[in-house]
Amino acid sequence: MDTPRKLIAGNWKMNGTAAALAEIAAMADAARDLPPNLTVAVCPPATLIDRARVAAGEGPLIVGAQDVHAEPAGAFTGSVSVEMLADAGAKLVIVGHSERRADCGETNPDVRAKAEAVVAAGLTAVVCVGETEAERDAGDALSVIAGQLDGSLPANATRLAVAYEPVWAIGTGRTPTALQIAEVHAAIRSDLIARYGDAGAATPVLYGGSVKPSNATELLHVDNVDGALVGGASLTAADFLAIVRAAVR
Repeated sequence: MDTPRKLIAGNWKMNGTAAALAEIAAMADAARDLPPNLTVAVCPPATLIDRARVAAGEGPLIVGAQDVHAEPAGAFTGSVSVEMLADAGAKLVIVGHSERRADCGETNPDVRAKAEAVVAAGLTAVVCVGETEAERDAGDALSVIAGQLDGSLPANATRLAVAYEPVWAIGTGRTPTALQIAEVHAAIRSDLIARYGDAGAATPVLYGGSVKPSNATELLHVDNVDGALVGGASLTAADFLAIVRAAVR
Protein backbone atom coordinates (compact mmCIF):
# COMPACT_ATOMS: atom_id res chain seq x y z
CA MET A 1 0.00 0.00 0.00
CA ASP A 2 1.13 3.54 -0.68
CA THR A 3 1.93 5.76 2.28
CA PRO A 4 0.15 9.11 2.53
CA ARG A 5 1.90 12.30 1.52
CA LYS A 6 2.28 14.78 4.33
CA LEU A 7 0.10 17.89 4.07
CA ILE A 8 0.19 21.05 6.17
CA ALA A 9 -2.64 23.45 5.32
CA GLY A 10 -3.28 26.86 6.81
CA ASN A 11 -6.87 28.07 7.21
CA TRP A 12 -6.93 31.85 7.54
CA LYS A 13 -10.69 31.92 8.16
CA MET A 14 -12.06 35.50 8.03
CA ASN A 15 -8.66 37.13 8.34
CA GLY A 16 -6.36 38.85 5.86
CA THR A 17 -6.21 41.78 3.48
CA ALA A 18 -3.66 42.74 0.85
CA ALA A 19 -1.19 43.66 3.58
CA ALA A 20 -0.94 39.97 4.52
CA LEU A 21 0.32 38.89 1.10
CA ALA A 22 3.89 39.43 2.28
CA GLU A 23 3.38 36.54 4.72
CA ILE A 24 2.33 34.28 1.86
CA ALA A 25 5.36 35.33 -0.18
CA ALA A 26 7.60 34.45 2.77
CA MET A 27 5.90 31.06 3.14
CA ALA A 28 6.35 30.37 -0.56
CA ASP A 29 10.02 31.26 -0.46
CA ALA A 30 10.71 28.92 2.46
CA ALA A 31 8.63 26.10 0.93
CA ARG A 32 11.13 25.76 -1.91
CA ASP A 33 13.53 24.00 0.46
CA LEU A 34 11.09 21.42 1.79
CA PRO A 35 11.21 17.70 0.91
CA PRO A 36 9.05 16.66 -2.07
CA ASN A 37 6.79 14.37 0.00
CA LEU A 38 5.51 17.36 2.03
CA THR A 39 2.78 19.53 0.55
CA VAL A 40 2.15 22.96 2.05
CA ALA A 41 -1.01 24.95 1.39
CA VAL A 42 -2.50 28.21 2.58
CA CYS A 43 -6.22 29.01 2.36
CA PRO A 44 -6.82 32.76 2.59
CA PRO A 45 -10.26 34.38 2.25
CA ALA A 46 -11.72 34.24 -1.25
CA THR A 47 -10.90 37.91 -1.82
CA LEU A 48 -7.19 37.08 -1.68
CA ILE A 49 -6.96 33.79 -3.59
CA ASP A 50 -5.91 35.30 -6.91
CA ARG A 51 -3.40 37.68 -5.33
CA ALA A 52 -2.12 34.93 -3.05
CA ARG A 53 -1.42 32.78 -6.10
CA VAL A 54 0.62 35.61 -7.57
CA ALA A 55 2.47 36.14 -4.28
CA ALA A 56 3.25 32.41 -4.07
CA GLY A 57 4.77 32.43 -7.55
CA GLU A 58 5.69 29.22 -9.31
CA GLY A 59 7.02 27.43 -6.23
CA PRO A 60 5.52 24.49 -4.34
CA LEU A 61 3.22 26.47 -2.01
CA ILE A 62 -0.39 25.65 -2.90
CA VAL A 63 -3.16 28.22 -2.53
CA GLY A 64 -6.53 26.88 -1.48
CA ALA A 65 -10.03 28.01 -0.52
CA GLN A 66 -12.06 27.71 2.67
CA ASP A 67 -15.41 26.72 1.19
CA VAL A 68 -17.29 26.26 -2.08
CA HIS A 69 -20.84 25.91 -3.41
CA ALA A 70 -21.67 22.47 -4.76
CA GLU A 71 -23.41 23.80 -7.87
CA PRO A 72 -21.34 24.94 -10.88
CA ALA A 73 -23.32 28.17 -11.41
CA GLY A 74 -26.69 29.74 -10.71
CA ALA A 75 -28.71 32.08 -8.54
CA PHE A 76 -26.68 31.66 -5.36
CA THR A 77 -25.89 35.18 -4.21
CA GLY A 78 -22.58 35.46 -2.39
CA SER A 79 -21.47 31.92 -3.24
CA VAL A 80 -18.44 30.76 -5.22
CA SER A 81 -18.22 27.69 -7.47
CA VAL A 82 -15.32 25.29 -7.93
CA GLU A 83 -14.75 26.65 -11.42
CA MET A 84 -14.43 30.17 -10.02
CA LEU A 85 -11.97 29.02 -7.35
CA ALA A 86 -9.88 27.14 -9.91
CA ASP A 87 -9.93 30.17 -12.18
CA ALA A 88 -8.59 32.26 -9.29
CA GLY A 89 -5.76 29.76 -8.74
CA ALA A 90 -7.01 27.52 -5.93
CA LYS A 91 -5.82 23.91 -5.95
CA LEU A 92 -7.40 22.74 -2.70
CA VAL A 93 -10.70 23.39 -0.92
CA ILE A 94 -11.66 22.87 2.72
CA VAL A 95 -15.20 21.49 3.08
CA GLY A 96 -17.28 20.62 6.13
CA HIS A 97 -15.35 22.67 8.67
CA SER A 98 -17.16 22.57 12.02
CA GLU A 99 -17.73 26.32 11.84
CA ARG A 100 -19.61 25.84 8.57
CA ARG A 101 -21.53 22.89 9.98
CA ALA A 102 -22.50 24.75 13.17
CA ASP A 103 -22.88 28.34 11.99
CA CYS A 104 -24.30 27.71 8.52
CA GLY A 105 -26.24 24.53 9.20
CA GLU A 106 -24.31 22.40 6.71
CA THR A 107 -25.29 18.74 6.81
CA ASN A 108 -23.27 15.68 5.88
CA PRO A 109 -25.00 15.50 2.46
CA ASP A 110 -24.14 19.17 1.90
CA VAL A 111 -20.50 18.45 2.65
CA ARG A 112 -20.46 15.38 0.41
CA ALA A 113 -21.93 17.36 -2.50
CA LYS A 114 -19.21 19.98 -2.10
CA ALA A 115 -16.46 17.35 -1.85
CA GLU A 116 -17.78 15.61 -4.97
CA ALA A 117 -17.74 18.90 -6.87
CA VAL A 118 -14.19 19.68 -5.76
CA VAL A 119 -12.81 16.26 -6.68
CA ALA A 120 -14.65 16.21 -10.02
CA ALA A 121 -13.06 19.55 -10.91
CA GLY A 122 -9.56 18.19 -10.29
CA LEU A 123 -8.94 20.03 -7.02
CA THR A 124 -8.15 18.44 -3.65
CA ALA A 125 -10.96 18.27 -1.09
CA VAL A 126 -10.06 18.45 2.60
CA VAL A 127 -13.09 17.02 4.39
CA CYS A 128 -13.34 18.03 8.06
CA VAL A 129 -14.82 15.86 10.81
CA GLY A 130 -14.84 16.15 14.58
CA GLU A 131 -16.88 15.84 17.76
CA THR A 132 -18.16 18.46 20.18
CA GLU A 133 -17.13 18.52 23.83
CA ALA A 134 -20.48 17.03 24.86
CA GLU A 135 -20.08 14.19 22.36
CA ARG A 136 -16.54 13.51 23.59
CA ASP A 137 -17.65 13.51 27.25
CA ALA A 138 -20.51 11.14 26.43
CA GLY A 139 -18.08 8.67 24.85
CA ASP A 140 -19.58 9.18 21.41
CA ALA A 141 -16.60 10.69 19.59
CA LEU A 142 -15.82 7.67 17.39
CA SER A 143 -19.44 7.03 16.45
CA VAL A 144 -20.02 10.71 15.61
CA ILE A 145 -16.94 10.79 13.40
CA ALA A 146 -17.89 7.50 11.73
CA GLY A 147 -21.26 9.02 10.85
CA GLN A 148 -19.64 12.16 9.47
CA LEU A 149 -17.28 10.10 7.33
CA ASP A 150 -20.10 7.94 6.03
CA GLY A 151 -22.21 10.95 5.13
CA SER A 152 -19.56 13.41 3.98
CA LEU A 153 -16.90 11.57 2.00
CA PRO A 154 -17.00 11.52 -1.81
CA ALA A 155 -17.22 8.28 -3.76
CA ASN A 156 -13.70 8.71 -5.12
CA ALA A 157 -10.60 9.03 -2.92
CA THR A 158 -8.59 10.71 -5.67
CA ARG A 159 -7.42 14.14 -4.50
CA LEU A 160 -8.85 13.70 -0.99
CA ALA A 161 -7.63 14.46 2.53
CA VAL A 162 -9.50 14.14 5.82
CA ALA A 163 -8.97 16.53 8.72
CA TYR A 164 -9.87 15.54 12.26
CA GLU A 165 -10.70 18.69 14.21
CA PRO A 166 -12.29 18.16 17.62
CA VAL A 167 -14.69 21.08 17.88
CA TRP A 168 -13.77 21.73 21.50
CA ALA A 169 -10.10 22.23 20.56
CA ILE A 170 -10.56 24.78 17.75
CA GLY A 171 -9.26 28.17 18.82
CA THR A 172 -9.44 27.27 22.51
CA GLY A 173 -5.80 26.46 23.18
CA ARG A 174 -6.87 22.98 24.29
CA THR A 175 -5.77 19.84 22.48
CA PRO A 176 -6.63 16.16 22.90
CA THR A 177 -4.00 13.86 24.31
CA ALA A 178 -1.73 11.98 21.93
CA LEU A 179 -3.61 8.78 22.80
CA GLN A 180 -6.98 10.37 21.97
CA ILE A 181 -5.67 11.63 18.63
CA ALA A 182 -4.09 8.28 17.81
CA GLU A 183 -7.37 6.48 18.57
CA VAL A 184 -9.41 8.74 16.29
CA HIS A 185 -6.86 8.73 13.48
CA ALA A 186 -6.59 4.95 13.59
CA ALA A 187 -10.38 4.71 13.29
CA ILE A 188 -10.39 7.16 10.36
CA ARG A 189 -7.61 5.23 8.63
CA SER A 190 -9.51 1.94 9.05
CA ASP A 191 -12.62 3.56 7.60
CA LEU A 192 -10.73 4.95 4.62
CA ILE A 193 -9.12 1.60 3.84
CA ALA A 194 -12.45 -0.23 4.14
CA ARG A 195 -14.06 2.38 1.91
CA TYR A 196 -11.36 2.95 -0.72
CA GLY A 197 -8.80 0.15 -0.38
CA ASP A 198 -5.24 1.13 -1.24
CA ALA A 199 -6.39 4.66 -2.08
CA GLY A 200 -7.68 4.96 1.48
CA ALA A 201 -4.31 3.90 2.84
CA ALA A 202 -2.72 6.72 0.84
CA THR A 203 -5.23 9.41 1.85
CA PRO A 204 -3.67 11.99 4.21
CA VAL A 205 -5.35 12.27 7.60
CA LEU A 206 -4.64 15.63 9.20
CA TYR A 207 -5.03 16.81 12.77
CA GLY A 208 -6.46 20.28 13.44
CA GLY A 209 -7.36 22.20 16.57
CA SER A 210 -5.04 24.65 18.33
CA VAL A 211 -1.96 23.46 16.42
CA LYS A 212 0.92 25.83 17.16
CA PRO A 213 4.73 25.80 17.06
CA SER A 214 4.97 24.69 20.69
CA ASN A 215 2.96 21.48 20.20
CA ALA A 216 3.47 20.74 16.51
CA THR A 217 6.32 18.27 16.88
CA GLU A 218 4.34 16.11 19.31
CA LEU A 219 1.11 16.27 17.32
CA LEU A 220 2.68 15.62 13.93
CA HIS A 221 4.42 12.47 15.09
CA VAL A 222 1.39 10.69 16.50
CA ASP A 223 0.60 7.46 14.61
CA ASN A 224 -1.56 8.02 11.50
CA VAL A 225 -1.19 11.81 11.66
CA ASP A 226 -0.10 12.83 8.17
CA GLY A 227 -0.12 16.58 8.68
CA ALA A 228 -2.14 19.41 10.12
CA LEU A 229 -4.92 21.86 9.38
CA VAL A 230 -3.69 25.01 11.10
CA GLY A 231 -5.83 27.97 12.10
CA GLY A 232 -4.52 31.11 13.79
CA ALA A 233 -0.89 30.01 13.72
CA SER A 234 -0.98 30.02 9.91
CA LEU A 235 -1.50 33.79 9.72
CA THR A 236 2.20 34.56 10.06
CA ALA A 237 5.01 32.95 8.11
CA ALA A 238 7.17 32.53 11.21
CA ASP A 239 4.62 30.47 13.15
CA PHE A 240 3.33 28.54 10.15
CA LEU A 241 6.80 27.61 8.93
CA ALA A 242 7.76 26.44 12.42
CA ILE A 243 4.85 23.99 12.23
CA VAL A 244 5.79 22.96 8.70
CA ARG A 245 9.36 22.25 9.75
CA ALA A 246 8.14 20.19 12.68
CA ALA A 247 6.60 17.79 10.16
CA VAL A 248 10.01 16.86 8.78
CA ARG A 249 11.87 16.36 12.05
